[in-house]
Amino acid sequence: MTRSPRRFDRQALRLYLVTDPELCAERGIEDTVSQAVNGGVTLVQLRDKGASNEELVALALRLKPLLAEHRIPLVINDRVQVAVAAKVDGVHLGQDDGDVSEARRLLGDEAIIGLSVQRPEQLTQLDVRALDYLGLGPVFATSTKRDHATPLGVAGLSSLVAASPLPSVAIGGLKREHAAAIRASGADGMAVVSAICGQPDPSQAAQDLLAAWEG
Repeated sequence: MTRSPRRFDRQALRLYLVTDPELCAERGIEDTVSQAVNGGVTLVQLRDKGASNEELVALALRLKPLLAEHRIPLVINDRVQVAVAAKVDGVHLGQDDGDVSEARRLLGDEAIIGLSVQRPEQLTQLDVRALDYLGLGPVFATSTKRDHATPLGVAGLSSLVAASPLPSVAIGGLKREHAAAIRASGADGMAVVSAICGQPDPSQAAQDLLAAWEG
């Protein structure tokens, strides 16, 4: 597979928001994302396992102008066809969500493609030419993804980060109090769900997380 070089900015992983429709229900996804971006979120992953492709495309199209204004990338969780239809910045795939090389073919060289990794042996099976970053975790147990793998803990995360050939973002049960340890692990950023989506003031929550990350 031939691919022209991409200059993926690993700083985009610093404060990575994953949306949750239940936690955002009262405020709404759009308002939550808007406030979170104002607070300093650097990348947004649109995730809604229960939504149809058509619903996700419509929501992505509503989010795109807001995020483009702030130059914040928007990626879709799992569904490459939604990312293609909505012409967003990329996709984040799980281990069982399809072939990353095929996703690269469909999305093109400029798209951002991330892949979840839970175990060291998965690092040996990567097509690094097709990927931009890895999502490592879960670090801790989380209720926002009930079928998650066994938590790594910070020590397990550190081992994966050290072995990762790509930029990495930690995910899984992460809160403000974990920021210093996650940064010390060598990860390029932390992905959060309830630490922003479940908060009364998403903007302030994002600011607090970013301040904790930057120390």
